Amino acid sequence: MAAAGVLLAAGFAVGGPVHAADQELIVNGGFEDGLQGWFANNGNATDSTTLTLTDDAAVGSQAVRVTDRKTTGSGPMQDLSGKLKAGETYTVKAQVKYDDPASPATKQFFATMHYGGGDYTNLGSVTPARGEWGTINATFTIPADQNVSSARIFLETPWTQNPQSAPEVHLMDFTVDGFSLVGSPPPAAPSKTIEVVGKLPGEHNPLIGHKFGADGYGFVHDGRVYMYMTNDTQGYAPNPATGISPQINYGAINQITLISTTDMVNWVDHGEIPVAGPNGVAPYTGNSWAPGMASNVVDGEEKFFLYYANGGGSSNVINGESPLGPWSTERTSPLITSATPGSAGVNWLFDPAPLVDDDGRSYLYFGGGPASTAFPAAERYNNPKNLRVIELGDDMVSTQGTAAVVDAPVAFEAAQVFKRGDKYYLSYSSHFGGNDFGGNQTPQQGYPGGGQIGYMISDDPMSWPKETYAGVMFPNQSEFFGAGTGGNNHQSVFEYEGKFYFTYHAPTLNKRINGDSTQGYRSPHIQELTFQEDGTVNQVVGTYAGVEQLRDFDPYRTFEAETLGWSKGITTAKIGEGSTEFGQTAPNLVVSDIDAGDWTALSSVAFGDEGAGSVTAKVKALQTGAEIKVRAGSQTGQVLGTIVVDSPVGEWAEVTTELEGAVGTNDLFFSYEGPQGDLFEIDSWAFDRAAATPSLDVTATTSLRCVAGKGLVTVQVANVDGEEVAVQLVSAYGTKAFSAVASGASASHAFTTRLASVPAGEVTMTATATVDGQPVTTEMSVPYGAHSCR
Repeated sequence: MAAAGVLLAAGFAVGGPVHAADQELIVNGGFEDGLQGWFANNGNATDSTTLTLTDDAAVGSQAVRVTDRKTTGSGPMQDLSGKLKAGETYTVKAQVKYDDPASPATKQFFATMHYGGGDYTNLGSVTPARGEWGTINATFTIPADQNVSSARIFLETPWTQNPQSAPEVHLMDFTVDGFSLVGSPPPAAPSKTIEVVGKLPGEHNPLIGHKFGADGYGFVHDGRVYMYMTNDTQGYAPNPATGISPQINYGAINQITLISTTDMVNWVDHGEIPVAGPNGVAPYTGNSWAPGMASNVVDGEEKFFLYYANGGGSSNVINGESPLGPWSTERTSPLITSATPGSAGVNWLFDPAPLVDDDGRSYLYFGGGPASTAFPAAERYNNPKNLRVIELGDDMVSTQGTAAVVDAPVAFEAAQVFKRGDKYYLSYSSHFGGNDFGGNQTPQQGYPGGGQIGYMISDDPMSWPKETYAGVMFPNQSEFFGAGTGGNNHQSVFEYEGKFYFTYHAPTLNKRINGDSTQGYRSPHIQELTFQEDGTVNQVVGTYAGVEQLRDFDPYRTFEAETLGWSKGITTAKIGEGSTEFGQTAPNLVVSDIDAGDWTALSSVAFGDEGAGSVTAKVKALQTGAEIKVRAGSQTGQVLGTIVVDSPVGEWAEVTTELEGAVGTNDLFFSYEGPQGDLFEIDSWAFDRAAATPSLDVTATTSLRCVAGKGLVTVQVANVDGEEVAVQLVSAYGTKAFSAVASGASASHAFTTRLASVPAGEVTMTATATVDGQPVTTEMSVPYGAHSCR
């Protein structure tokens, strides 16, 4: 918009009225912010030019100088993908000048749109005289059937097949300023919010229901389980009318999704780690798939290392100050490449999984993809030798030595190793056959079928001959979750509080959204992994039930609102300030896109016998008239309290309500009500205990003795409270009342039983007093044993 302001102020207003909704779609069209937003046209392999800033400007203080052109299309370009709408009308403007005395007296210039491939459209032109500024000023309408998913605008001279034959005529230097495109605002991005209940209350798989996540890698640190995942949500864009998204585009994924838990059911969403791409921690990589996580002591300090696949061609690592970051990189190029010793014959240098051994030595497992064509067909199928292991350097961001072959039967990808006792277990995903693996071959007996998780057991983390193969750890997930949930898988195994857990993914959330026509968006799952006496594993069965909750949820603290057992209709968003629960350097998310009828929930919340007296939510109201109902058991369960969100709109504030009946252990639901539209955002929850019921410090003891052959039950009452109390004693042999027992005093009474043999029983003692103007009662039962006077 700043660029548009410069143009309009300089008198370059679009001819005719501009609708209020129209926007300037070019970024930095006046080049006052340097070359931000601009690059040299690279639509064809031969296109090339150099862009530099100049003070020879038509507007403002700077323009761009275009030199060293190789084609007529070589000129300044800006990407408008996602900003344009087919069928809409736009106005394009640009000022251009050339001044080479060897060039023609006049020259035509075009503003052109490249819609991808060979689809180019000239939008407008101008033919200035040499040495004078000319202005392109044209209005055009994008055809209704034009695909605008890719759209890049640039400036060029008329096409000629062989411009090098007369460079002064066709490839002259030129200067551009005041580049503008005004029209309809960009279409709203498709909502990524999942409106269905993807994780059903009572079920523990998938782990989350408000977003996707694949290739989950479990990592335990300081009593917490962290799950690092490929961010499948990044490309999720459901059609507003059909609710169906295009197929997943793995090439666009450059973030890692992170969640964590201490009870295996309620998971905190920590958002996405910007790993790769221009804005990533490691911008020299383009993708971030299949993460692996480890920590180790380096130079006397514990450090954290997040490994990931940079597409299929390499793997890399970034550094964290904690499992939550902040993140940085020590490298300037990928860690695993085709130049890594021992990587020859591995087509896909991806899926890096670290292992830090008990002695501190560390290893990285990686690889996968088509088998080498140098192998015989049967070997390509049964023993493709496409996985590797290499020792990491002491710094954890370099390798040492040569990678060793992992001869995993029918291997495809996803090698990961864990240690149990003195044995190493390597699990991996098996391939589906086909030409990449020798064509139609017969699998060797006992080897895994397509898309299963096989495993091996070894005494050495660097030695994995085919003889260490031990069987199938997990069948294909479609056996458990039905149509639309098949495909390859990716797993990890970790130990937490004495149990081993197996992670995997399945498009179960995608299936609940769209039925059996899934589009490849995967969700994380966990099952417990158990073992036979001989160390082999019991084959894992995938279920929606998942694993048991390890402990009740403690509500008496400030905790993140994005801690979710189950949810409906919400999403999460990152905000600038740090996390109250995890520290100021940790990312902080809020629950957002909250509409009437949405809800979030926590599993097995322990309020205790006294219960919770109040709850406080940190919220940002987005409109008036909204409220939060706190419910027990379900989204329609008993209302324990209602929070009225009456804080100022647009400001973060704390709102509180008292609770009634919030006792014991229950699933807890927050249901959201109010007018249409987004109601508020929530940052955190905090519960306070109910005030303790006052009691009196009065005790009683019993004793038995015999008088004339008959039993007596004697009760001794001691009042150590600060108040005078009234006491009543009730037994099977009568009642006795003391109207006043002073503070520090005692009283006693003997009940005559008239029995020679007294059976066991008890005396009920009730003490009452007035404390701060309120009646207080304490009751206790005092047992006594059987007694004989014979």
